[in-house]
Amino acid sequence: MKIKRLVVGILKENCYILEKNNKLLIIDPGDNFNLINKYINNKNVVGVLITHHHNDHIGALNEVLKFYDLKENIVNDIDFDFEIIRTPGHSNDSISYYFKKENIMFTGDFLFKDAIGRVDLPTGSSEEMIESLYKIMDYADNVQIYPGHGDKTILGREKKNFKYYISLI
Repeated sequence: MKIKRLVVGILKENCYILEKNNKLLIIDPGDNFNLINKYINNKNVVGVLITHHHNDHIGALNEVLKFYDLKENIVNDIDFDFEIIRTPGHSNDSISYYFKKENIMFTGDFLFKDAIGRVDLPTGSSEEMIESLYKIMDYADNVQIYPGHGDKTILGREKKNFKYYISLI
């Protein structure tokens, strides 16, 4: 699977476009439909996944859904096989997507390189963040993490900081 990261908007949100067998899947379309559409260039878009509903992650969502005739978080293609993991804490609707075959996870604003998401925003919860961190510890250390902002990382690297985060929140 090929992964393209488009950095969009004032908060530099990561919009990911996954390509497999000439089909595309968009994760968190951010707020720059024109850039996303230009990159897609008339290829077959089979779905759009949202990690959470903060404006920097969904600003172009309605345009994407309408233009490509899609429904949010519904992928009608077996080439994209993933697990949905509820990871609230940053927001009560936070979801991570784990692609087991490819050993990659898209975490939105739940988990970043060397950081976790803020829990002090509306619907954020330190208790839920702690539960989500414990849940994600069950996944292998070599899982590649693609966050909602910044560079990708490896889960094992991030797990080393979990006890520290839990003690702070």
